[in-house]
Amino acid sequence: MKNKISLLICYFGKFPWYFGYFIHSCKYNPSVDFFLVTDILIHISLPSNVRVVNKSLNDIVEIAEQKLGIPVIISNPYKLCDFKPAYGAIFSELIEGYDFWGYADIDVVFGNIRHFITDEMLLNYDVIGCRHDYLTGVFCLYRNCHQMNTLFMQSKDYEKVFTSTDFFSFCECNFLWQELDIGASIFDFPNNIKSMTWVVKKAAKEGKIKAHFDFIIAEGTPVKIKWDKGSIVYNNKYEAMLYHLVMFKTVCKKPRLLDPIPDTFYFSPSQIYK
Repeated sequence: MKNKISLLICYFGKFPWYFGYFIHSCKYNPSVDFFLVTDILIHISLPSNVRVVNKSLNDIVEIAEQKLGIPVIISNPYKLCDFKPAYGAIFSELIEGYDFWGYADIDVVFGNIRHFITDEMLLNYDVIGCRHDYLTGVFCLYRNCHQMNTLFMQSKDYEKVFTSTDFFSFCECNFLWQELDIGASIFDFPNNIKSMTWVVKKAAKEGKIKAHFDFIIAEGTPVKIKWDKGSIVYNNKYEAMLYHLVMFKTVCKKPRLLDPIPDTFYFSPSQIYK
């Protein structure tokens, strides 16, 4: 594998119950480096490809203002989601030497990332998402170059987003999830904030960049998801690159914490089991 990939994850406060599953799945992707930017002091053993960068939220504000050249407002950790497309600029020192950088969340269990993100794909595309209809904040890759690291500036609204306390779902589609899911175009909503889905699709349409949209994510509460030595199989039929726990963590209030986490385990609609 020729191309080097780094994923940036910012998390502040206290790690949730699923953090161990996230870390376990990172270990099975040794060709991807994960940078965990956090104010939490971590005392557990981590895989060699997971690197902790201890920063406070105020530190991030200072760095962002310095790198972006504007005053920014990050009044709570969730607001950082709006800044994800600017991580290439904000954390430029961390991603130095990598061919691609991206962002992810910790409510994720990864499958085999490089099974889906091949060197051929990285050669041919500048932006790679994990859905067919819009970019997600849970996973997205950008080529590590000045054009892509500043692509967010092609939105006329980026300064409004970065200097407001409001959350805009800027890294995704400005709350148009349902509309895009049923087939609408991001260009059907000219009065909306120009989100990164709008920016990327516009640039791709104009031939300025090449973007890849494909459905390689599992979400919801399916009948069964099998995690097996770094691979994810969805309902015994399809392989996925990652399982996003966004719905599972709301349904499963008291999950079974497998300790140690085995090489094979399953997600049912309401539980985790061997």
